[in-house]
Amino acid sequence: MSRAIATFFGAGFLKPASGTWASAITVVLAVAAYQAGWALAVPVGFVVATGLGFWAVPQYLRATGGEDPSEVVIDEVAGQLLALSFTVIPLWRHDVPDLLFGAWPGWVAPFLLFRLFDIWKPWLVGRADRMAGAKGVMLDDLWAGLFAGLCSVALAGLYHGVVQPWLG
Repeated sequence: MSRAIATFFGAGFLKPASGTWASAITVVLAVAAYQAGWALAVPVGFVVATGLGFWAVPQYLRATGGEDPSEVVIDEVAGQLLALSFTVIPLWRHDVPDLLFGAWPGWVAPFLLFRLFDIWKPWLVGRADRMAGAKGVMLDDLWAGLFAGLCSVALAGLYHGVVQPWLG
């Protein structure tokens, strides 16, 4: 079971860029949940994925002897869900009915920013990435998700507070 969770049910074996595949699959699932009226499944999914990740990753690493194998992507799932929570919750609270097309920046920006921070690994993301074991595997993506979420909110605020009023 830890293998299935750590690899997000095999998504980690998709090549190339297994982390990007896992993030994209997570976005598709999150958007589908929102569209189905289950917006709160996104932050709940973040909590579940994080807890399961901290449980499954150490077991998987012990079984495989790896440090941070590319097939372990539950960390990307958790980080991506965290980033998406920053836009999904406000959209849900404002009764925005359509995330897929009507509020598409609400999923595109967190996806792109999460991938940027996960690959670039600035500041706390890089520091966490250098930690040994499951803690490092999980924490770098959680930091990347936090930064992506905060930047998504800042970009939305900039657009809605400055650009949109200027466009009239």
